[in-house]
Amino acid sequence: MPGFSKNSARAGWPGLVWSHLRKDLRIEWRSREAINSMLFFALLVVVLFSMAFDPTAATSREIAGGVLCVATLFASVSALNQAWSREIRHQVLDALRMTPADAAALFIAKALANFLFVSVVQIVLGPVFFIFYNLHPLGDAWLLLLVVPLGTWALVANGTFFAALSIRSRNRELLLPLILFPIFLPALLAMVLSVKTILNGDGSDPQLLWIKLLAGYDVLFTTISLLLFATVLDAE
Repeated sequence: MPGFSKNSARAGWPGLVWSHLRKDLRIEWRSREAINSMLFFALLVVVLFSMAFDPTAATSREIAGGVLCVATLFASVSALNQAWSREIRHQVLDALRMTPADAAALFIAKALANFLFVSVVQIVLGPVFFIFYNLHPLGDAWLLLLVVPLGTWALVANGTFFAALSIRSRNRELLLPLILFPIFLPALLAMVLSVKTILNGDGSDPQLLWIKLLAGYDVLFTTISLLLFATVLDAE
């Protein structure tokens, strides 16, 4: 297996995760397919929305959270679709199914790889986003460092699981958004409202309920995905 060694096998579960993750990172570093496609699409959405609405400083804080989250959501779908299509080539997925390695380690590695790819795009997109919308957070700006990763993990964890579920479908590019978007809707709502509250600084969520909802969503759906992924991986 590429990227899998006896040393990583002896290291146990963390070694398996690192072995799969290193393989995905190496492939993406060589091709840059996922990051380039996501970055182009996300920048396009941000620029088009800024030109279409021509927001003032006041209205930009109202719509900025939705624009950022939607740009991330739609841009990530292309990377999530590619995550498992790479494993189909040369029957790599069939080989993974025959190994005694824990399927949950493969899922976590894929989710972490997608999380890193989306995070790179968000880091590049962030300054452009704040410049185009002339944003100056009035609330606790440091909370964005908590909200954005939690929302991103909710997206990639569900996306990685449902991408594996739809990989054998002929219309997997269409099937993934149809399954993912309704499931991700609660996390999307919490992410949008959290970003809006931070940008406005209106103190409408002093208990940080939306952030707690995001954290609970991540724990719940990550646990479900880990428990069910072996069944999905072994399904014909």
